[in-house]
Amino acid sequence: MTATTDSCNSATATARPRSAGSLTERAERTAARAVEHLLARQDAAGWWKGDLETNVTMDAEDLLLREFLGVRDERTTQEAARFVRSQQRADGTWATFHGGPGDLSTTIEAYVALRLAGDAPHEPHMERASAWVREQGGVAASRVFTRIWLALFGWWRWADLPEMPPEIIWFPKWFPLNIYDFGCWARQTIVPLTVVCAKRPVRPAPFSIDELHRDAARPNPARRMASPASWEGFFQRLDRGLHAYRKVGSRSLRRAALRSAARWIVERQENDGCWGGIQPPAVYSLIALRLLGYDLDHPVMRAGLASLDRYTVRYETTGGEDGESGAARMVEACQSPVWDTCLATVALADAGVPADHPALVKAADWMLGEQVLRRGDWSVRKPQLPPGGWAFEFHNDSYPDTDDTAEVVLALRRVRHPDQGRVDASVRRAVRWGLGMQSRNGAWGAFDADNDSPFPNRLPFCDFGEVIDPPSADVTAHMVEMLCAEGRRADPRVRRAVTWLLAEQEASGAWFGRWGVNYVYGTGCVVPALVAAGLSPTHPAMRRAVGWLESVQNGDGGWGEDLRSYRPGHEQEWAGRGTSTASQTGWALLALLAAGERDSLAVEQGINWLTRTQREDGSWDEPHFTGTGFPWDFSINYHLYRQVFPLTALGRYLHGDGTGAATWRQEER
Repeated sequence: MTATTDSCNSATATARPRSAGSLTERAERTAARAVEHLLARQDAAGWWKGDLETNVTMDAEDLLLREFLGVRDERTTQEAARFVRSQQRADGTWATFHGGPGDLSTTIEAYVALRLAGDAPHEPHMERASAWVREQGGVAASRVFTRIWLALFGWWRWADLPEMPPEIIWFPKWFPLNIYDFGCWARQTIVPLTVVCAKRPVRPAPFSIDELHRDAARPNPARRMASPASWEGFFQRLDRGLHAYRKVGSRSLRRAALRSAARWIVERQENDGCWGGIQPPAVYSLIALRLLGYDLDHPVMRAGLASLDRYTVRYETTGGEDGESGAARMVEACQSPVWDTCLATVALADAGVPADHPALVKAADWMLGEQVLRRGDWSVRKPQLPPGGWAFEFHNDSYPDTDDTAEVVLALRRVRHPDQGRVDASVRRAVRWGLGMQSRNGAWGAFDADNDSPFPNRLPFCDFGEVIDPPSADVTAHMVEMLCAEGRRADPRVRRAVTWLLAEQEASGAWFGRWGVNYVYGTGCVVPALVAAGLSPTHPAMRRAVGWLESVQNGDGGWGEDLRSYRPGHEQEWAGRGTSTASQTGWALLALLAAGERDSLAVEQGINWLTRTQREDGSWDEPHFTGTGFPWDFSINYHLYRQVFPLTALGRYLHGDGTGAATWRQEER
């Protein structure tokens, strides 16, 4: 399929043949083409944004939301259905990432979306899907969120879902399972869902889905409870108690809790109408507010619905058994302009684009304007800390993150900006905020400090992926790299972080990647950070990392890693193993180059792979998902990763690691 907004998806472009000349000459030509391609993609306002592709639950839930609110139209439905059909696998299932196995909940939601679009249960593609769902246990075996969507239309009983009372909005921050014990993405989703689950609405079902149950007469067969001595058994019994509380609790107390939840939701709506810049809180917030009496023409509701339309990417697609073609509509889970812009700026600067190039100055101006200067939910745990971070999206002032903040600072320091005083002031705020967000163990999570309670993940309600935000090696590495670039190498807080990173190294020599796939990403982040912190390339940790990267290099010279390396019990089988991709090859090369391996055979083969596989337009193909939302449960294909990380690696191969780009500023200050 071809995205009208993303030339990297062009089906007509082809990889260019290997050209003659030395490896350095080929790398220079490859980098020049990539620079030209990336510069051409910059928006006039200064930012870059690639499509953010996830899975078809976004599209299915968008249709279900519109059906629930009574605003679903035929054009939207058919365009979404074309995209959903184009993603169906030959066995009738839908996966959560390219080349992945069928996923039960995703397949159920996609199937129901196609039923809304008019696809009949007896059509071959639908029969294959429903048969597979029954084989896997039917709707009863799906995740809680899928069954909530079905309950909205009476396809599942609300009483058979885990309970999450809205009264948790009042739990103090020291109390277990208060809303700030959850990661920001889960918190924003759970608060409106407590409203939905308290109200238990049922809209008329437009059709039956009996074919998705193993036994339509008994869609939810009884299951044995776990031992009360286990955590699972404890939380199962807690859920049973919450169901009992629903029957005997004070009605006035419940109404007051719903009002508090509504205020919490409305206060966190962003300027563009969305919530947190991501799709799940937006759809559930709209449903919750509608149930609390907000009309569709209320400004909050109008802005929320309009924001979802801005998360739409339109394609021309061919898919399905009949070769169906036409306009298709993909819903992004969120958008990544800040992240894409800082990574693109670093890539271009490292590739030799002059520091005062107009494109880089314009990008810096845009990034400076995006700094978040008001307090968000992070301040609940850090009430005295002044703001100063950056968020991932266009509009998300409630939830800046340390990862974007670190990379934006590194990007700003690669630009020779005409107002250096403005840049310095912005960076000082960012450094202060970033240091203040350090967790007790010396490392950093993405959105909150010390968000590592063991309890939220154990709730029966929370089976939809990671719901806490503990420190990770990749985020900590980016913070260390940034702080060292700002002259903080000797800061005790940085030294604590370095000690934590060294302790987190796997026995194999790799590091786990929380926000990118996976060990290749983690290692690609940590090694350059440790070098920036002063570790010698001869340090044992560095040699183990180099040895691991060399051991998992593919025979074609590239690197790849399948998302199954996140799946419990399969980590070692898949760690560093998978089809070579441009972004993962870039990550591996960044680590090897930082570790002093520029003249090694592994680097030579990796650079060769990038020069061989580049397309005529200067980009690379990458259908594989190399970004991580929740390890294993929610995967992302960032369409700009295939451009920025290979270019950064090529630039550092040709010009060094980029640290010299900031040296003149250090001297000037």
